[in-house]
This record gives sequence, C-alpha cells and structure tokens, in this order.
Amino acid sequence: MTHTQEKISYPCLPLAIYRELAAHLRQIEGVTIELISQQSQQFDYAQSQIDHLKIGYPPSIPPSDKQRLEEILNYYAQIYTPYTREVREYSVS
Repeated sequence: MTHTQEKISYPCLPLAIYRELAAHLRQIEGVTIELISQQSQQFDYAQSQIDHLKIGYPPSIPPSDKQRLEEILNYYAQIYTPYTREVREYSVS
C-alpha cells in the first residue's frame, strides 16, 4: 500500500497562521499534519519560525476530502502568499 506525503511551505507565514492552517487541515479525516521548525542558524525577523508543513494521507482518501485539502491550501495562498509543494509517495507495510 502506498501513502502520500507532501511538504508545503508558505514563505514568511507567521507561526500562528501555520498553526491555524494545521488545525483546519486536521479536520479532514485521515490527514496527518506535522509542523517542521525552521533550521536556519541565522535569525531573521521576517522569516517564519516554521520551515514547512508535512502533510500525510492514505491513497484511500475520498476525492471530496482531497478537494477540501486543496481548497484550504489555496485559501491561505490567496490571503497570505503562494506556497511551494513537494509530493512524495512511499510504500507502507
């Protein structure tokens, strides 16, 4: 069975907004969210404390839930800043 994991990054998005976004995404059944902290050694006030979101979901996620995930990500992109996205699929035994 495969599982999908995505790395989503919104440049300069504040920590509070990342947490809000994560809370919205966690409402989708089967979706897991992890906030990954910034690893930079240099402090930059304009840089977010979060490097990216790690989103995981099974291949059996209903299309309506996948669409809801897309709508939430796009909502935050429209309000704050466009995001970058990396998708990776891997096998789970």
